[in-house]
Amino acid sequence: MTGILLVQLGTPDAPTPEALKPYLRQFLSDPRVIENQGLRWKLVLHAFILRTRPRESAAKYARIWDPATGSPLMHYTKRQTELLKEHFPAEPVRFGMMVGNPPVRKTVSEMVAAGVDRLIAFPMFPQYSATTTASATDALFGALMRERRVPAVRVVPPYYDHPAYLDALEAVTQDDLAGLSWEPEHFVISFHGLPQEYAKKGDPYPAQVVRTTQGLVKRMGWPRERWTQTYQSRFGRKEWLKPYTDDVLVRLARRGVKRVFVALPGFTADCLETLDEIGHESREVFRRAGGERLHNGRCLNDHPRWIEAMARIIRDEGRGWVS
Repeated sequence: MTGILLVQLGTPDAPTPEALKPYLRQFLSDPRVIENQGLRWKLVLHAFILRTRPRESAAKYARIWDPATGSPLMHYTKRQTELLKEHFPAEPVRFGMMVGNPPVRKTVSEMVAAGVDRLIAFPMFPQYSATTTASATDALFGALMRERRVPAVRVVPPYYDHPAYLDALEAVTQDDLAGLSWEPEHFVISFHGLPQEYAKKGDPYPAQVVRTTQGLVKRMGWPRERWTQTYQSRFGRKEWLKPYTDDVLVRLARRGVKRVFVALPGFTADCLETLDEIGHESREVFRRAGGERLHNGRCLNDHPRWIEAMARIIRDEGRGWVS
């Protein structure tokens, strides 16, 4: 039996400091995310970060937490899983989180126990980075190391320029723009950032980001002078990939641009980085600099074109295993 496993980053169980502390501890202890984790980093993590950041992060999560559905990332991951099942009614479709619940380890164990002997893993990161895709495969193969009967495994490769993914991005963006009552003057295409040293060591993420950007702007027909590709979500003091999203928004506002649309093609589901960082913090940065309107574009979420794209990508990788 073939099983399909979506691997997503994860989310805290609640928007509280108590829930954020173990979540952040696990996330920031991943050597793929923070490299060279020596004694100094461990001291910084436990003596400073885990004493202050859980409360700060909890306040941000509280702003995006839905009273009915909870974490947006969890909600849309569940929806993606449920809708994907309609395309593969004969195969079990499950999801697991690299950080938090349900852990990849638990989901994999349950799938193997149910008789899955062929597994298609779908990392929910279109552009490859060691911090995301490689961390996802670490979680997957770490889980399989615990199993006596290990299934045959296929891992969906990065799909940053897959036509179905780009078509889904276009559809989501077009729908978003159609719902606006105003016309954007400029489009900012924002991706999650990465320390520059990681890219210098060979992480292909920046090149794949460029390929995604080129595919999106070509489909949207945006002239070169009306869009800027940026990076967000810096952490720590090291130099990250540039230009930084907030710096670009400030420059746009100061040169008289009043209305901006921020597209977020690197995120497959709405999360803290899209809803709060862009939709709240970056919007305030833009307004303080003189801008008037900033719309944070929706992520792929449960849009029908994205579910169809996921199914197509899985069928491409699962030839002979799924139909």
